[in-house]
Amino acid sequence: MTFASLGIDKDIVEALETKGITTPFPIQQEAIPLALTGQDIIGQAKTGTGKTFGFGLPLIQSLGFEPTLGAKALVVVPTRELAIQVAEDLVLACSNRPTKVATLVGGSAYEGQISDIEAGAQIIVGTPGRIIDLSKQKKLDLSHIRFMVLDEADEMLDLGFLPDVERLFAYTPADRQTMLFSATMPGSIVSLARKYQNRPVHIRVNDPDEGHTKADIKQVVYRAHNMDKDEVVGRILQAEGRGKTVIFCKTKRQAAKVSEEMIDRGFNASALHGDMSQEARERSMAAFRSGKKDILVATEVAARGIDVDDVTHVINYTIPEDEKAYLHRTGRTGRAGRTGIAVTFVDWEDLTRWKNINQMLELGIEEPVETYSSSKHLFEDLGIPAGTKGRIKASAWPDGIRPRTDDAPGRQGGNRGGSGGRGGSANRGAAPRDGARGGARDGAAKSAPREGGHTKPAHGDGEHKRPPVDRQRRRTRGGSQS
Repeated sequence: MTFASLGIDKDIVEALETKGITTPFPIQQEAIPLALTGQDIIGQAKTGTGKTFGFGLPLIQSLGFEPTLGAKALVVVPTRELAIQVAEDLVLACSNRPTKVATLVGGSAYEGQISDIEAGAQIIVGTPGRIIDLSKQKKLDLSHIRFMVLDEADEMLDLGFLPDVERLFAYTPADRQTMLFSATMPGSIVSLARKYQNRPVHIRVNDPDEGHTKADIKQVVYRAHNMDKDEVVGRILQAEGRGKTVIFCKTKRQAAKVSEEMIDRGFNASALHGDMSQEARERSMAAFRSGKKDILVATEVAARGIDVDDVTHVINYTIPEDEKAYLHRTGRTGRAGRTGIAVTFVDWEDLTRWKNINQMLELGIEEPVETYSSSKHLFEDLGIPAGTKGRIKASAWPDGIRPRTDDAPGRQGGNRGGSGGRGGSANRGAAPRDGARGGARDGAAKSAPREGGHTKPAHGDGEHKRPPVDRQRRRTRGGSQS
């Protein structure tokens, strides 16, 4: 089967062929003919199976070869990275016709996006906040929208995004064609989706012999110790056949810390999380796509829709929140017919959560095996050469001193360029003490993190103590004499 046999125009087919895209995936085979008829669709297929072209190609074709200027199609996605990726795919598909695509995301300047709208872009791809913002400013007119798509629809119809999505539906005409696509589509979300659609057809594309996860992804789950995870990761990154790798972390701070640790160990890593500017996020993703960086340490911001074909490994440094997050994270590998490996670390306190994920996805891994960096099965499971260590270069930080990612700027490590700093071992020849003000700190000893990432310096054993009564009296007496 070809795209032409599905009814796609020759110029679109030729545009796809320039990138070697010639054979439609099952979700495309099912969705494209229906979408071309104007039918509302709920499309459900596993990650990495071509959902973007499943709605993108009929959308472009239905607009016509030379559509009139102005927004006619709206594609709404949950993250900036996914918006940029979807827009790139649509630009490719309509490269042989004058149809224009505008990408509207937060964190970027308004001027360029407004210029694209004023130039008459017919397809709008973006995140809800920026689309609504430009609509309120009267810069974007959604009253002539004929096609509306929610990509990662289960996320878009979740409580966090729902008010914005409802507003966007209200901005668009009631007779629009509406298509919803996602890898996971719980029954409650399907019921909610029907509220915004006209008798939709629910397309599910799954191999009946497959489980919930993709068969071409090897699932490996370890019960790992938090203090040993970095060493385990360092050894996994030297496994045979290891290509691009995504490491998922729970928090922005943890992602930054793990990225710094991997760089210090000699690996070519970069971070991707919400505290980074949009420009920095785009640079990080571009470096990962191009291969300049082969390790991406990310939060959930990269778990949905990020399509980098040659990701061989996904490592869940921390366990996902639920089975849906697990599917989306692990789905970053094994894409477009390739195989992949997903490694998940389960902390002791997360065993109950893991059992729920295991039960929902029927993975058959009830009790993750206890694993350390020296465990023999770690090397055997993942093809790691015997004797491999988790570091490929000496640390740049002397004597185990590391910068603290949670300190305020200019206070990292407390060293200020010296070995002891103010109050450290260089302070008037005094012996260094744990938690000394300005001295190098480990992060756990004698310091308590506060909100905002600042750390309260410890004094001695961490408490302010009054001097003995006799000393107080002497000080008072001395003060009165002077």
